[in-house]
Formats: sequence, structure tokens, C-alpha cells
Amino acid sequence: MDDIALAVIGGTGLYKLAALDEVEALEGMTPYGAASGPVRVGRIAGQRVAFMARHGEGHSLPPHQVNYRANLWRLKQVGARQVLAINAVGGITERFGPRVLALPDQLIDYTWGRISTFCEEPGTEVLHVDFGDPYTPALRARVLAAAARSGTALVDGGCYGATQGPRLETRAEIARLRRDGCDLVGMTGMPEAGLARELGLDYACLAVVANWAAGCGDDAEITLAEVLANVEAASAGLPALLEALLG
Repeated sequence: MDDIALAVIGGTGLYKLAALDEVEALEGMTPYGAASGPVRVGRIAGQRVAFMARHGEGHSLPPHQVNYRANLWRLKQVGARQVLAINAVGGITERFGPRVLALPDQLIDYTWGRISTFCEEPGTEVLHVDFGDPYTPALRARVLAAAARSGTALVDGGCYGATQGPRLETRAEIARLRRDGCDLVGMTGMPEAGLARELGLDYACLAVVANWAAGCGDDAEITLAEVLANVEAASAGLPALLEALLG
């Protein structure tokens, strides 16, 4: 059987990959409990691709209750070595308005209370992984090149601020994130990126800007309908980008 060329983790508004052909669902448990749902494996551009919906295929899991350890362990268990994480985010700075696709290169973790390491259980090896560059530079470079080949508009760089959720942030909190240097805000960027590093997985984040964060842009009230419409519009270029990445 061919190796898994890429694993894709879908965030809010992305619960399946329509581009996947010959799809099979792989069920299974991990030492860390159940993952968010089945791993659906199919082909894009002739290569095997695995997909998992981070919040469950019916969006039943809030950000702080996602079993990030089980999700990444399960993807590695089925043969994935590279992970492209799709994250719906809010835009803070000018380059990152609604419907933008971005490929951040840094992050700041504001989450709390989440199990953030595989070193949690007694007797496990203590890992001090290098996390200066939280997203794998080589995978980022490949995604950027694929975006250029496919004509997909993609903003290179930016800092992702990972907040606890599930509520959205106050204007004061977003002002703090801006002062800290964050360009984007989301609820699922950590501990996922750190856990991927501990497992030795190449990992990059493709951030889909769903709305302006509080106090930014037009500062209009954020509605779920607006968020989902913006995610759908921003994700329109994803099939072409994946084809170019895997072709």
C-alpha cells in the first residue's frame, strides 16, 4: 500500500475534502483515547491523502475538548508524516481581512488547561523539542510554491495567537494580542502544533480568515452565517492548491 503523502486536518466549516477520490474510512483507537472521528483516506493527484475533521464531522467538539493527542497519534498511526492543518481564524492586522488564506510562520499560545504534551503520563520520556519555528519551514515552502503554481492567493507569514475559546475574544483581549505581535487569532492552533513537533510530524497551518477580530476592520457584529460564508469562499482555492502540492 502507498504511503500517506499528506494528512489534512479540517477546521470549522471544513468537515470533508470534496477532492478526495476512492475514499475509505479508517476507524481505530489510540493510547490517548478516541480521535475526533474516522480518518478518511483517498487520493488527490494520484497520491494517498488522509483527512480528519478536528471538531468531528458534525462539529460536536468545542476547541478546548478536542483530543489533540489522539488526533495526531491516529494520523501518524495510519502512516501520515506531513500534516496541513486548516484553521478558521479572525483577522487582526491589515493584511488579514475576511476571506484571506494565510500561511503563518509564528504563534503565541494563550490557551490553558489543555493537555499539551505526550510527556504527561508517569514514566514517559521527557521531550524538550525545539519550537523556535513552530511550523515546518520545508513544508511551508512547498505550500507557498504550490499556491504560486495553482494561482491561489496566499499571504505568507504572520503570527497566530491561540486562545482558549469557545467564546470569541473581547476588544481588550484583541488589543493585547495586537500589542503582542499577533496578526491572526484562533482557538485550535495549540496544542496541535506542539504535539505534532513531539511526534516528529512535519506541520503547517493554512489559516482561513473567517471574520475581523473584535475591534478590527469594520468591527461589525460577528455572525455564524458570515463566518461560514467567508470560510467557504476562502476555501474555494483549496482543491487547486492541494492538487499542485501533491502533483
